[in-house]
Amino acid sequence: MAYLGVEQSLNGRRWLGPSVEMDRASEALTQATGMDRAICQVLARAGIDAAGCEAYLAPALRDLLPDPRSLRDMETAAARFLRAVERRERIAIFADYDVDGGSSAALLLDWLRQMGRQATLYVPDRIDEGYGPNVPAMQALGAEHDLIICVDCGTLSHEPVAAAGCDVVILDHHLGGETLPDCVACVNPNRQDESGALAHLCAAAVVFLMLVEANRQLRERGVKGPDLMGMLDLVALATVADVAPLIGVNRALVRQGLRVMARRERPGLAALADIGRLTTAPSSYHLGYVLGPRINAGGRVGRADLGARLLSTTDPHEAQAMAERLDQFNAERRAIEAEVQAAALAQAEARGLDGPLAWAAGEGWHPGVVGIVASRLKEQTNRPAIVIGLDGDEGKGSGRSVAGVDLGASIQRLAAEGLLIKGGGHKMAAGLTVARDRLEAAMDRLGELLAKQGAGLGGAADLRLDGVLMPGGATVELIRRIEDAGPFGAGAPAPRFAFPDVAISFAKQVGDSHLKVSFGDGLGARIDAISFGAFDGPLGPALAGHNGRRFHLAGRLEINDWGGRQSVQLRLDDAAPADGR
Repeated sequence: MAYLGVEQSLNGRRWLGPSVEMDRASEALTQATGMDRAICQVLARAGIDAAGCEAYLAPALRDLLPDPRSLRDMETAAARFLRAVERRERIAIFADYDVDGGSSAALLLDWLRQMGRQATLYVPDRIDEGYGPNVPAMQALGAEHDLIICVDCGTLSHEPVAAAGCDVVILDHHLGGETLPDCVACVNPNRQDESGALAHLCAAAVVFLMLVEANRQLRERGVKGPDLMGMLDLVALATVADVAPLIGVNRALVRQGLRVMARRERPGLAALADIGRLTTAPSSYHLGYVLGPRINAGGRVGRADLGARLLSTTDPHEAQAMAERLDQFNAERRAIEAEVQAAALAQAEARGLDGPLAWAAGEGWHPGVVGIVASRLKEQTNRPAIVIGLDGDEGKGSGRSVAGVDLGASIQRLAAEGLLIKGGGHKMAAGLTVARDRLEAAMDRLGELLAKQGAGLGGAADLRLDGVLMPGGATVELIRRIEDAGPFGAGAPAPRFAFPDVAISFAKQVGDSHLKVSFGDGLGARIDAISFGAFDGPLGPALAGHNGRRFHLAGRLEINDWGGRQSVQLRLDDAAPADGR
């Protein structure tokens, strides 16, 4: 049943509210705790009962951090790493070119610097070398180093690891195969022989746990290791940017990491925050949409190792120069992305958006943007999405999934069945290489596998809401309390509320396509709202030309900090006429 009777909003979406069971759970929480109903609706959605509220609203990392030794090969990996440090062996770090890989590398480089050691950083070029270790690069590194540490990659790289000719340690989180490369240690919560209890960790979190174990082994010898709490900004950044679910220890890592980041002690992140005009304390939103895309831009359309170098530098002037360059690369990326996105969406729509998979493939589409475009396609269709750039006889693509659908496992199954040249990833994201003449068959089969997991059952236009609020009830204090239930992101979407039957007192176009609105309920309370890109669709024109008509408005609450004054702001997602017409 549509929430507030909204079967089709101005943006063409059906609104869905809390289930009867969720309403009962939130009501029970409200009565048991005395907290505001809006907060209890968010907690109930997360499955929190009255006894668990206090711990959930103030998660302690010490209580949630798993024992590193619960992961296979962890003691061996840390011991080999420390042996290389103590014997001054030559160490190379082979990192993936995304934020998770760059953050993982920076964690190791930071730790080593505090111990008076250095390492060689190697990040493969996305276009020339592709994802993960390759034989020429590993041979070259092996000839000059005693130990190679592969971060955010390597679990499926049997031949390249064998070609290294030196010891290799793998710290990864991508889905493992039936066998592992012949290496000293492969620490990966997504190995086939792991329990899966820590499958939600990103690679940087795995690296962090290895450093926790390394520090523990140092303490057993009477040696104090580097400060790890000060490195949590990198773990938080990677967790959010890699779309790892914000549950369990991930939630605590991000919360603590955001506090560390707010101190602006890492020159690279401080410079990038300034470039992105981040004037408030960072949130998970800023990690995912302001900092992350800029760090990723080097690996997508520029220099592959620039993100990792920015995150690991201690020189503010160098950081400023690299941040400016990444910002330029990000602008180039956006221009390329816009072109590919328009073509991919048109193709997917022509194919039909009612199946379990949305996909598109195009000649010469830049491999650096197909993942972002897949993410956009997933958001617009509420389905797993694959976008592939074709070049010659092959296509290279990326996919993004929706909650509850394991895309990485399905991609790996396709590779095992011979429909892909290669493929892998994790639940929410995956990469693949496919022969041009097997493209249609591969996507058909992928659709079948995803359908068995329930992909495509939700409507493409559904907007899920957590409850209703009146303008007078939306206060800065309420928002702060709701934020205590965060951070929000993958696996823990930001709560959205509906403001029913409100009158618009002010509406104005801002910039090329944005909308600013003020609204109230006629009882004196008024809220300002902003909707980005509203004039790219029907939302902006309808609200700007309201002519006194009343509307239901829906979106996310946030605190607007302007000139030292804090006020409530609604990030407006959608609207519907209150009269139902």
